[in-house]
Amino acid sequence: MYVRSNLRWGIVWRLTWRSLVIFTIYNTLVCFLYGPLDIHVLDIPWQPVALLGTAVAFYIGFKSNGSYNRFWEGRQLWGSIVNVSRVWAIRVFDFVQPEGSVDPSAQAGMAALHRRLAYRHVAWCNALRLHLRRQTAELWDAEVAPFLPPTEAATAKNLSNPPTHLLRRQSSELRELVEQGLLTEFRQVALAQTIQDLFNAQGGCERIKNTPFPRQFAFFSFAFVWIFAAVLPLGLVEEFDHRIALGQYHVWLMVPFSVLVSWVFNVIELVGHTSENPFENDVHDVPMTSICRSIEIDIRELLQETELPAKVLPVNDVLY
Repeated sequence: MYVRSNLRWGIVWRLTWRSLVIFTIYNTLVCFLYGPLDIHVLDIPWQPVALLGTAVAFYIGFKSNGSYNRFWEGRQLWGSIVNVSRVWAIRVFDFVQPEGSVDPSAQAGMAALHRRLAYRHVAWCNALRLHLRRQTAELWDAEVAPFLPPTEAATAKNLSNPPTHLLRRQSSELRELVEQGLLTEFRQVALAQTIQDLFNAQGGCERIKNTPFPRQFAFFSFAFVWIFAAVLPLGLVEEFDHRIALGQYHVWLMVPFSVLVSWVFNVIELVGHTSENPFENDVHDVPMTSICRSIEIDIRELLQETELPAKVLPVNDVLY
């Protein structure tokens, strides 16, 4: 996610330079044919061009709004994961306790149990992030396995949906704790509800990831913008020739104005395009790496650990 208040012009240039060059060459060619070569058959009335521009503006606005909704829903889902993660940790610490007083010899075992349940949740967050970005194979050993027992980490890595397996293992361990008398059935239900909330968030993320933005909207948005950019100079060239009395070469003013309008429409379409898929680890995506690190720091602080990882900082104004 880009975090600087203003986009650097270098990023804008990298996104739009090709279209800007094409628009400039095309508009210059139209103006050259109309002016020096006196081929006036190219010009068309301005009114249908304006009507087409209005329709295209509504269409790409609709597409951009739908794309942003996908990004914002993804960010809301990860915001809910942050909140539920804290609830999970607090409930584990407070609910998973033996009845009566705990003797000092058993205290270390309870701390290890709490740590295992909390660390498995951190592993789940990282596993979900890698699963959504399709990076499980290359990053699992470094970012998920350290939070799990070796056998469990090796087993989950080879499954098609590791996050689901980890939540299933959490639920199984809760049942085992009830059988051991370390968790009451009422408290098990509360923790199971927390797991359900995590499943709901995971399912929402997978729905966005596995359901591409409808291609008919994306394709025709792109096509309509370029059709409008193609007819725009044909409508503007006569307007600048007949209605602006600035001298012999005033018709050439059509080029910068037409390029500017075409560029604006193209940028609006590109903004929608870059927001379609918020889990691709791109510049404008949900910063899942940073969110997972914040969850890890919160949980490890609740475990009273002192050697904590550093927060994820933006790289070239981008937070991943």
